[in-house]
Amino acid sequence: MAEPDRNHRLLVFDCHEAWVYQLRVLPQPMDVIVGLPGRHTATWDEAMRPIPANARIVRLAEIAAVPAYQCIIAHNLTDLLDVKMLPGPRLFVIHQTLESMIKDQRSTTPPQELRQTVAQYIAMIGAHVMAVSHLKGRSWGFDQDIVPFSADPADYPAYQGDLPRGLRIANDITAKANTLMWDFHQQAFAGIPITLLGRNPDMPGVNPSRNWAELKEALSHHRFFVHTAHPLLEDGYNMATLEAMASGLPILGNPHPTSPIEHGVSGFLSDDPAELRACAQRLIEDHALAQRMGEAARQTLMQKFPVEKFRSGFLASIEQARNQWLQRRP
Repeated sequence: MAEPDRNHRLLVFDCHEAWVYQLRVLPQPMDVIVGLPGRHTATWDEAMRPIPANARIVRLAEIAAVPAYQCIIAHNLTDLLDVKMLPGPRLFVIHQTLESMIKDQRSTTPPQELRQTVAQYIAMIGAHVMAVSHLKGRSWGFDQDIVPFSADPADYPAYQGDLPRGLRIANDITAKANTLMWDFHQQAFAGIPITLLGRNPDMPGVNPSRNWAELKEALSHHRFFVHTAHPLLEDGYNMATLEAMASGLPILGNPHPTSPIEHGVSGFLSDDPAELRACAQRLIEDHALAQRMGEAARQTLMQKFPVEKFRSGFLASIEQARNQWLQRRP
């Protein structure tokens, strides 16, 4: 079979592999750029996800002379600068609140100044901006195109919950302590058995799963899942939370305006560490309750974050990026 014309392909940067893996549901094939500085791996991180079936791995130098892609998908401003000489529509995907980024990078630049600079650059290059949540889009001043991520329950084994422990998945916890409300997490789950998974080299014994299959096994066997987040810096869910919901785990965390969890139905939410700890203990002691709540969480996922909603929303974002590119000023 002949290779599809390159101007029907997408160009995507690596990083955020779990999010990029979702693009396998799109009809377009894609090239994924790897080997850029500043990434934690030199190529696609298969510990996070396998390479999507519709993707091939490329280096930046390999694409410099190809015709325009249908759309170039960037995760940050550095990505956009890396392809400044490459023709084609640009889609800038916002994955993090501006305030959280400033705290993580210890930037001294005022947020409003950063917003203005980014807005000017986006207008200058004719890019379109999409955010993965209203909170994140609003923080950057781009909240008109929101495409939440999704998780497909069919990708995950059935919930067993036979391991009476909680599970939390997070990278760079120390750097993101404010965003993740880590002090609250430690208070709430003191004395509760919790497994931590993620890339955290400064935390002995805390490592990422070796591959997606191992991660799915961990989700299947743990009793409940934990997600805590500062309401001004991060959403009340993340990709790992949706994976846990798809796997049938109840979710525990702090109350949050954007949390998909209903307290006492699909998990437990409390800003009182002692109360949340009691809820965790209750789930450890009552496997049947955890199973019922986890099924409610799975149903919530299918209603609020279906794969088809992501697919149709992202295809619409690509079209907006293409229109924006055609209408840009010379």
